[in-house]
Amino acid sequence: MDGALNVEITVSGEAQAADTQSVGLPDYLVKTYAWAYLRPANIVVLDNPFVVNAILWGNFRRLVCLACEEFAYGQRILQAASVYGDLSARLAETVGSAGHLDVVDIAPVQVEHCRRKLASYPQARVRVADAAAPGGGLYDGVCCFFLLHEVPDGHKRAVVDGLLNSVRPGGKIVFVDYHQPIALHPMRPVMQAVFRWLEPFANGLVRRQIEEFASARDEFSWSKSTYFGGLYQKVVAVRPLADPDVRAPASA
Repeated sequence: MDGALNVEITVSGEAQAADTQSVGLPDYLVKTYAWAYLRPANIVVLDNPFVVNAILWGNFRRLVCLACEEFAYGQRILQAASVYGDLSARLAETVGSAGHLDVVDIAPVQVEHCRRKLASYPQARVRVADAAAPGGGLYDGVCCFFLLHEVPDGHKRAVVDGLLNSVRPGGKIVFVDYHQPIALHPMRPVMQAVFRWLEPFANGLVRRQIEEFASARDEFSWSKSTYFGGLYQKVVAVRPLADPDVRAPASA
């Protein structure tokens, strides 16, 4: 990846056998989010249901349900990036034993952590990959849960395009993320401060429509719903069945 820092991440067990220990991580991840995603001690603290729910002002469970309701038993699903909380387990339960869940993350430490969480779900696989080029072929569905607000605007387009290219004809992608709240929302000043100090790439998301980041936006049918006074959004993009020009990405 262009502009990447070569960062040594120590992993163990299955993760060490499957993934390289020296991984090029994007500059923005190392400089902005190392405290949240790359430090093992902090991962343990932050991946806590009470912490996750507090960060989303009590809306975590609702937002997870809104994402999972878009998928079904037996489907092949891609989750873009490891997520704190039980989203991955809920998706694995949704697709069931007849389905498959692929979780990708660019950070080996997150991959190892997510593998431990999903150890009891044989239908789930977790691997190192960039969401902008996830590999794995085509999927019935893709779930992008609170990822876009954490990447720079230029990479938002690459991620959206990479994930859209992973959707088979008749399949869908579901984005759940922050949104511009209504003008009189009581949390608006608080979230402006959060975006200013902790989430520097979030304003680039909430000031635009997610479909604007898609190079092939016209190849999908888009719908959007907002929640909690507009602070959160769910955007669903469906690829029509009649799309003979779709090409499957190379399998991982």
